[in-house]
Amino acid sequence: MATTLVPIFELPVYDSHHPPEPGADYSGGAVFLVDKPTGWSSFDIVRFLRNRIRVKKTGHAGTLDPLATGLMILCSGKATKSVSEIQEYPKRYLADVCFGASTPSQDAATQPDKHAPFDHIDREMAEELIQHCFTGAIQQIPPMYSALWKDGKRLYTYARKGEIVEREPREVVIHRIKITSFEGGRMILDITCSKGTYVRTLAHDIGIALETRAHLSDLRRTEIGPFRVYNALGIDLLRDLYQPKEG
Repeated sequence: MATTLVPIFELPVYDSHHPPEPGADYSGGAVFLVDKPTGWSSFDIVRFLRNRIRVKKTGHAGTLDPLATGLMILCSGKATKSVSEIQEYPKRYLADVCFGASTPSQDAATQPDKHAPFDHIDREMAEELIQHCFTGAIQQIPPMYSALWKDGKRLYTYARKGEIVEREPREVVIHRIKITSFEGGRMILDITCSKGTYVRTLAHDIGIALETRAHLSDLRRTEIGPFRVYNALGIDLLRDLYQPKEG
């Protein structure tokens, strides 16, 4: 049985406490909270669920990079009409930032290409800079390793060829940002932000502002609006509940 209906959806929401029932018909619309493991693309998660609930019209309401983990919201049937609404919810992340090196992808997906000392940085300096320069409405230039379109091609298509093209800055909102750990060249940030925020770009830009280099070494999405990752369905639970459709 699904959890209490959420007004924005007016549809059932399934999670680890109220898992979906094998054999039920979800074409009328349902929402699924899923905890994405590392190494899976967002489409991998959609395909995994689609093959189990057997509803062709199944999609997600916000991507996560393959190396990231955490909460994804998937919609089936009529619930897909709510995707744009869900995407407006603020997102919360735990971001592990590594100082001393930046990468072309701004995360651990590519090897470091630039290095810089970071011994001059302490927690107080980082906290002051983050609160003054990376809180509220900020401008971000989307990373080259992203799925945004530019002249008919995804940006990552250019990036994989070693090409850099001009990108327009975009405004995003950092509602809340807090350092939860600062030790040994690593800083863990608890971030609540608007849709469209690239957390790896945030890590990269903080490094530059602190006169060093930095990249995102780990990312976990913990919340989307009122939903929490600790309530989400794990892959193993879904695998145990369903047998995938053959073919």
